[in-house]
Amino acid sequence: MSEPILALDGVVTDIGQYHILKGVSFEVPRGQVTMLLGRNGVGKTTTLRTIMGLWPARAGRILLDGEDIARAPVSNRAGQGVGFVPEDMGIFSDLTVEENMILAARSGPLDGARRDWLFAAFPPLRTFWRSEAGNLSGGQKQMLSIARAMAEERRLYLIDEPTKGLAPAIVSTMVGALRELKAQGASILMVEQNFSVARALGDRVVVMDDGVVVWTGTMAELAADTARQERLMGLSVEAH
Repeated sequence: MSEPILALDGVVTDIGQYHILKGVSFEVPRGQVTMLLGRNGVGKTTTLRTIMGLWPARAGRILLDGEDIARAPVSNRAGQGVGFVPEDMGIFSDLTVEENMILAARSGPLDGARRDWLFAAFPPLRTFWRSEAGNLSGGQKQMLSIARAMAEERRLYLIDEPTKGLAPAIVSTMVGALRELKAQGASILMVEQNFSVARALGDRVVVMDDGVVVWTGTMAELAADTARQERLMGLSVEAH
């Protein structure tokens, strides 16, 4: 087995007086999609934000390709090739779709072939290329948010609930685009509450509860065991 692209070792994160992550440890294999699952409020989003440095880890190590980045500035992590799609989308509403994408291409001008691939994955981007992002629908904004993370090839993608609140047709488009990214050999850590989406995309699974990891394994193992799904994640995971 090759060294994982990402490894968390005993990560502890506090937000104010609240102890959110209480010693989180898991690995994200290179070239695979790892789903971070669990009930609402167990620390999944905090885990992604801690990896990005948006919430500082009080203790523990975050190893990106073997290098501990737990104390590195946020800008360093983006500069090291980590793409982040936050739950709140993180787009610039007063800029056009094109300007949002230009800003996302950190290493230089947006590559034409990459842009055309994103147009194929997310057709509304082409339609609204010169429109202000704030005028897009919720689903279109989510497409733009993910496309921004994909503007250039990243070492690791962190994606927080990309299908939350979206209509089924938009979810289908999103899953197709993420499948394309997966087919390119991308390394992805993704939070997702819709279990059918998680099952369609995931290779590995990390399940959290109350700020700790309670189970890790393959998606095939979890998908085949409905009793384990119920025990670990409860009814908040949408199985449809």
